[in-house]
Parts: sequence; structure tokens; C-alpha cells
Amino acid sequence: MENSNSKYSGLEERTEKFSLSVRDFCSLLKKDIINAEYIKQLIRSAGSVGSNYIEANDSLGSKDKKMKIRISKKEAKESAYWLKHLLLYERTDLEITRQDLISEAGQLVLIFAAILRKLES
Repeated sequence: MENSNSKYSGLEERTEKFSLSVRDFCSLLKKDIINAEYIKQLIRSAGSVGSNYIEANDSLGSKDKKMKIRISKKEAKESAYWLKHLLLYERTDLEITRQDLISEAGQLVLIFAAILRKLES
């Protein structure tokens, strides 16, 4: 028999991949006083996207599920925000990765918005 949460595993994997990609990206950045603060914020928000989504799938009720999805959406938005603030010091290779991560964060926001619309209808 198929696991009832299996339909969510793809998005769980995608959010985890996003978090790990952000971690790997941050490991390549210059750790000056400015970036150090932005990196901390980014690592927290990127990790929260997936962790809240996992909690949403294990929720105790409809209200809890919606709240966790809203938090995942908010954290994805916040991740894009912090990504834009990082200093890359003219490293074009890092700029390409940053743009890919910003794009992924935006796509996750759209996915969570669609899930919320479905849950609220």
C-alpha cells in the first residue's frame, strides 16, 4: 500500500535540495562582517522552508497545516531576499548560482501559494 504522504515526498525532496544548495553556495562566499550576518539569516530561512513543509504534512489539523504552509512560503520569500543582499565581489560564477537559487525560491513561493489556495477552497 502506498504511503499517504507519498504525494508530498517530491516537494519535501525539492525543499531539502534547496536548503542544501543554499548551504553549499554559502560555503563558497567570502565570510566578511557583512556577509556573515546575511549568511546566518539565509541558512535559517532556507532550512525553514522544508522543515515547515514537513511539519505541515504531519499536522494535527487543517489550521495547523495552512499555518505551516504559510510559514514555508514566507521563508522562501525571505530566502530570496537574503540571497539578493549577499556580496559576491564580482564573482560571476557565484552570481549565476545566486540567480538560480533566487529563481528556485520564487518557484517555491508559487507552489506554496497554490497549495494554500487549494487548502482554502
